[in-house]
Amino acid sequence: MKDEIPDSAALCAPDGDHDVRLLRRLDVREGETGVGGRVDTFIGVAVDCETTGIGDEDAIIELALRRFRVDPAGVIVKIDRPYSWLEDPGSDLPEDIVRLTGITDADVAGKAIDETAAVRLLKSATFVCAHNATFDRRHIESRLPDAAGLAWCCSCNDIDWRANGFDGRSLGWLLAQSGYFHGAHRAVDDVDAVIQILRQNMPGGTTALAQMLATARAPSWRFRAVGASFEVKDLLRLRGYRWDAASNPKCWWREVPDARRAEEEWWLASHVYSMETNPRALGPIIERLTWRERYAPTAPSNRPP
Repeated sequence: MKDEIPDSAALCAPDGDHDVRLLRRLDVREGETGVGGRVDTFIGVAVDCETTGIGDEDAIIELALRRFRVDPAGVIVKIDRPYSWLEDPGSDLPEDIVRLTGITDADVAGKAIDETAAVRLLKSATFVCAHNATFDRRHIESRLPDAAGLAWCCSCNDIDWRANGFDGRSLGWLLAQSGYFHGAHRAVDDVDAVIQILRQNMPGGTTALAQMLATARAPSWRFRAVGASFEVKDLLRLRGYRWDAASNPKCWWREVPDARRAEEEWWLASHVYSMETNPRALGPIIERLTWRERYAPTAPSNRPP
């Protein structure tokens, strides 16, 4: 049976002709979706993890994933069963995490992720996606090092939601604008929410998934403004650079798409590496990124400034 997916008219807030909008409880069902083609399909896997906190040292307490099959146009044609595991972090859960997720110490006591199954499922896919890929990839690769180096996409950052008529990028709000609600802050529910928003038909005639894949597959460039003087920090911040205190050397960095590489090189030459700004390096470190490197935990650079 063909799944019902709201059309583009359901994306935005009421236009004044209606005072009420109805949201349906999200129910992503296993099996054929009844849409799309069956030739040259490939597999994606949506993932989400709940952790003891947001730091690098925090541990996963719940991991969920779900595979789906995609046709060349970016239409999801089949959805696999959901998989999820709870895991005991070896210490009491923080009270705020218990309140947020509803997961208790009793729930995770003695539990562990099935590493063999999780790695097998992740490596069976062409790409892995999450709504905060930087966070989820860092924790998954730390816990499951055999799943490192896969191709990753981000349903939050790799889609221009605002250009498609959406307001905001939080998962629950995107889902609500698509006509659904879900039980937020549990990994299984968030995985289904990611799959549902990726199925959304966008105003331009493509799916959200197709737009995400187009962005993720295109190369981009990470500029590390090593040796930039303290006096230009505000210019870098306004340009969209972020401070990386963990890299060696510490520096400001920014990722730009392939089409804007030359523009960024000229900007840095004029504003950061000119003689007037007294830089401590001749130019930036420039790194090419594909979807296998993007969102990966940043490896310290050992190049000299």
